Amino acid sequence: MTAPDPRYRPCVGVTLFNSAGRVFIGRRRGKGAFDIVADPYLWQMPQGGVDAGEEPFAAALRELHEETNVSSVEPLGEHPRWLSYDLPPEAMDKWKGKYIGQTQRWFALRFTGDDSEIDIHAPGGGKYKPEFEEWRWEKLSALPDLIVPFKREVYLNVVDAFTPFATR
Repeated sequence: MTAPDPRYRPCVGVTLFNSAGRVFIGRRRGKGAFDIVADPYLWQMPQGGVDAGEEPFAAALRELHEETNVSSVEPLGEHPRWLSYDLPPEAMDKWKGKYIGQTQRWFALRFTGDDSEIDIHAPGGGKYKPEFEEWRWEKLSALPDLIVPFKREVYLNVVDAFTPFATR
């Protein structure tokens, strides 16, 4: 696996499919002064940073659990490339020049648990700060129209790569 461009914050993303081939999406909570996102672009799949020395797949499982409480999964696939996006100028203050955007490694996982396992309000039994205020299962093909425009190209790549997993 090629190392990501150091100008971009290394991250992972999770496309979590249920048994009906739908994908978990969460409606983001506000991020305070750094939040530049508005309706209808508040929905996204679980994602987050890769810690120093952490393998991307381990980071994906960790981030999924931290954001959704989900741990009942089986791997389906991995996007073959790191997918990057640049942050718009109004969002650059968050990292104060350290990064120009994010680069993400995406993983497709099948949710093998029951919906009652999903807890976005107190993930990890309340150990983690909630990232989402609501969630739903959505058609994979609908996701690019629900994400902030500067991440749309990444989502189009994810949809293209993971469409075979949308049906069982």
